[in-house]
Amino acid sequence: MIAVIGLLLGFLISALFLIQGKRRSNGGEEKKQSSNESEKSKPKSYSKSEVAVHNKREDCWIIIKDKVYDVTSYVEEHPGGDAILDHAGDDSTDGFFGPQHATRVFDMIEDFYIGQLRE
Repeated sequence: MIAVIGLLLGFLISALFLIQGKRRSNGGEEKKQSSNESEKSKPKSYSKSEVAVHNKREDCWIIIKDKVYDVTSYVEEHPGGDAILDHAGDDSTDGFFGPQHATRVFDMIEDFYIGQLRE
């Protein structure tokens, strides 16, 4: 009986790792594709007014240190709830580097990079 429970737990844990690995590998492939595309062409640039129109839950761009990120797909997952919308379409640098964020967000944000802020 204990052996059967151990096998079931092992199977469930393995399945979870496979699912997580598949999610990460798919994201990695997309990231590689966009990296290849950006190597071929210069990153897009956006004016502050172009970014400003993307200020809603369904269309959310933010600026962090003169880089533009489309975080629309992350809004619902944001652990801080709607705080991510406080500066939607605007500069979120101060909030992003606040004490509430763990260091892993610095790696995660690059998945959402779409271009540079034009001066």
